[in-house]
Amino acid sequence: MAPTSPITKDTVRAQVAEVLDQPEANIGDHDDLLDRGIDSIRLMSLVEWCRQRGAEVSFVDLAEVPTVAAWTEVLSQATQDVRGIRA
Repeated sequence: MAPTSPITKDTVRAQVAEVLDQPEANIGDHDDLLDRGIDSIRLMSLVEWCRQRGAEVSFVDLAEVPTVAAWTEVLSQATQDVRGIRA
């Protein structure tokens, strides 16, 4: 699936804020999102959101590095990998 929009820190933060029902401004780039309230159900929701945007990631990929900054890097790389395979 092709990405629907670029995955940036802002888009990741916005999605995390939506899932947590918190203002985006309250979520820092390096906050541990598990400590902020991301549980397994919410994490699976975020994995689906990522996949819809063309980033082939797993639950483990995100659970290992639970910050906006790290997820942005993982998702950016996963999106590039998919584009490279299909190019």
